[in-house]
Amino acid sequence: MDEMAQLNLLRSEVPRPVPTDLRAEEERLLAEIATPASGRPARRRGGVSRPRLIGLSGLATGLAAAAVAGIALSGGGASHPGTVYTPQAVPVAVVQTLDRAADAASRQRELHPKPGQFLVFESQAEESTDSNSKEHGYSRYLSCSRRKIWLPVEGLATGGVLSEVVLPPKQYGSWPIPPEARKTVGTSGPMKAADFDNRAEYLRSDFAYLSRLPADPKGMRAHLYSHLKERTAEADTEAWSRVGGLLTEAYMPAAQRAALFRAAATIPGAEAVGSAEDAAGRKGIAVARVEPALGERAEYIFDRRTYTLLGVRTVVVDAKKAQAPVGTVVESTAQLKVTVADSAPKVTGG
Repeated sequence: MDEMAQLNLLRSEVPRPVPTDLRAEEERLLAEIATPASGRPARRRGGVSRPRLIGLSGLATGLAAAAVAGIALSGGGASHPGTVYTPQAVPVAVVQTLDRAADAASRQRELHPKPGQFLVFESQAEESTDSNSKEHGYSRYLSCSRRKIWLPVEGLATGGVLSEVVLPPKQYGSWPIPPEARKTVGTSGPMKAADFDNRAEYLRSDFAYLSRLPADPKGMRAHLYSHLKERTAEADTEAWSRVGGLLTEAYMPAAQRAALFRAAATIPGAEAVGSAEDAAGRKGIAVARVEPALGERAEYIFDRRTYTLLGVRTVVVDAKKAQAPVGTVVESTAQLKVTVADSAPKVTGG
């Protein structure tokens, strides 16, 4: 019998939790996870890159009840030949956070872009960058920027336009900031957003495509696992990364956004993070997944009060594997504003 069947059988035996009980349990879990940890269970770096169910209506209530009882199932770390895909309990705080984010999506002001228009994303970002010069040797640093990108409502990113302000770099771990990292500080653009966009159809993130995705968690989960072999840690890692691809410089209707959050709550290996900070310095809570092979944790950060998405980031949880102190930011993005425009700026410099 698979996990879904087991869960359905057990759901009838689990008393439906009342909101006060769920809130108390969440507060206990958040307090517990707020203490530093050197590393918890599974994910791969890539959550902020742009190309990312229990399947019936009533998903959130059934899953929340199962999580409280400790019977919601998830997988562990990376798969290796001969290893068993081991189920684990999903923390109630993960389910609740994503369920509340889904509810918040229906309350937020919704945009209604039309064909021919552009979605305009304003964000702030940090990303680890390698430097290897003859004069100063190898080093790593955090490149920082504030960007504004116009992406077509339908079509490839090659039709987009980007303006960027490169901010002063930050130190990455104990590496010294190389002099050449400061030479790019300043404003660039408007320029072409991308020279090519060869993502597969199922990884598209333009609004026209996203608005056609399933508006239910079961269907959205199936989309996240498109062309993946389910019940493997690798598939779960990639599905979690795809969630990030649908949250970064991408916009979907409220129904699809809610389905995405509830589908994400069923991806094995997710955990709650009691305190997280986006690239703009805004603090919130996060749901995350660790990739043991890289020693990194990919986080999706939400406002603690409104449960609106603040941003995404990847941080070090294993100093030896990541070659940086625990807590070091590998990459981070803060979504600041999303609007609709009838046109994009004219590209300069060819």
